[in-house]
Amino acid sequence: MHQTILIIDFGSQYTQLIARRVRELNVYCEIHPYNHLPAIGNHIKGIILSGGPSSVRDVDAPIIDTLALRKTLPLLGICYGAQLIALQAGGTVAPSKIREYGRANITVGQNILVNHVKANSQVWMSHADTITHIPPDFNVIASSADVKVAAYAIEGEQTFGFQFHPEVVHSEDGKEMLQNFLKVCGCNFDWTPGSFIDETITALKTQLADDKVLLGLSGGVDSSVAAALLSKAIGKNLTCVFVDNGLLRKGEFEQVLDAFKNFELQIIGVNAQQQFYNALSGITDPEAKRKAIGKTFIDVFDAESHKIQDVKWLAQGTIYPDVIESVSVKGPSATIKSHHNVGGLPENMKLKIVEPLKTLFKDEVRLIGKALGLPAELLDRHPFPGPGLGIRILGDITPDKVEILQQVDSIFINGLRKHNLYDKTWQAGCILLPVQSVGVMGDERTYEKCVALRAVTSTDGMTADWAHLPYDFLAGISNEIINNVKGVNRVVYDISSKPPATIEWE
Repeated sequence: MHQTILIIDFGSQYTQLIARRVRELNVYCEIHPYNHLPAIGNHIKGIILSGGPSSVRDVDAPIIDTLALRKTLPLLGICYGAQLIALQAGGTVAPSKIREYGRANITVGQNILVNHVKANSQVWMSHADTITHIPPDFNVIASSADVKVAAYAIEGEQTFGFQFHPEVVHSEDGKEMLQNFLKVCGCNFDWTPGSFIDETITALKTQLADDKVLLGLSGGVDSSVAAALLSKAIGKNLTCVFVDNGLLRKGEFEQVLDAFKNFELQIIGVNAQQQFYNALSGITDPEAKRKAIGKTFIDVFDAESHKIQDVKWLAQGTIYPDVIESVSVKGPSATIKSHHNVGGLPENMKLKIVEPLKTLFKDEVRLIGKALGLPAELLDRHPFPGPGLGIRILGDITPDKVEILQQVDSIFINGLRKHNLYDKTWQAGCILLPVQSVGVMGDERTYEKCVALRAVTSTDGMTADWAHLPYDFLAGISNEIINNVKGVNRVVYDISSKPPATIEWE
């Protein structure tokens, strides 16, 4: 197994950023909830404790035995993690007299973790508690104007704590500090697209041997890269199935099949529109829709698998954000939503699951795809949800609603391309709202549907800002939609960021 940094999650909104920064330094890492920790094997080189919304002083605070961890591997606590280490060692954590949130400047002492950190370096603070007393073997290695123990190191150990968040971009030397910790861990800094491809192909050959695999191909980045990896590993034992679920974008079924004509892949196109519409009939709850769509996908794949002799595996383009958002530090009951690749699978499914990309963030998937030689027109496509327009139509799904949203979406996406805005956004789409509004067309009163446009900027989809599209562009798109799509008389633009909102509405 590849060298790994274990990140223990206590529920911080920044936990995924820690992982991103570590991977940017070419070191592989994994996030695990504090209450579902993996076995610590020889491949794990160090441990990072995340921040979290709780106070270590709370009766029901999330707790792990940091004293035991300190004896095994290099350990770095960030914010809540730093306070937990200090408290369990006999230190004191108390409510801050001045709640420090936002930018702060630190002075640093002598320690390997603050090597090459400039004087008065800016960091990002976000805490309501402060470490007010530390044990004798704790040394302060950084302080701010309001926080004496901004960072510490324990004598004779490879244990450290940061009260601030080095993973946030506002911490100017944060990446340097994390790199210093990774050096303490003895990391080789060799997590690269090339190493991932080689290791994954080797692992797939071992896992799948001569078994046949069925892959659900959507034409998106994830499934395309998964197909390329599997093709290199098992060749003709891979069959790709592209399902028209009736919830695709306008003309997408034909466009995707055409895009893969030059690839050495066995692709079967399946029109299953009516099967999906039947499964979704009368369903309005978002989770129920996702599960119905997921189950129908599996039913279709299962039927197709019987047409191919001896298929044993179903391949999926699950990526790391899917996994993270479907597993919570509070357990399954607190998940944000079920993802199409990790929810709704029936217990009696006859195919085993293989997910070659489940450890990667979206931008890493694109880098892998580029290294595999996939064309830019596939790799640069916006993410599109597996349930498709089914989760962009709020309320029940009907063919008429799908047709309306397909037309609206086509105008919006084509407009972004035409005005050179497509590549400046991470993801864009339209939502058909379950409301009608009054309008006037040709001196006549109308009472028709409202659609919301959604466009965001992001790096990996874990956090996102709404895209500040030009007003003139939005005005033009609104007019074009209302003038050309029968049944729509109002267009709004979503200006919510993630968090607190999600990118999709359902």
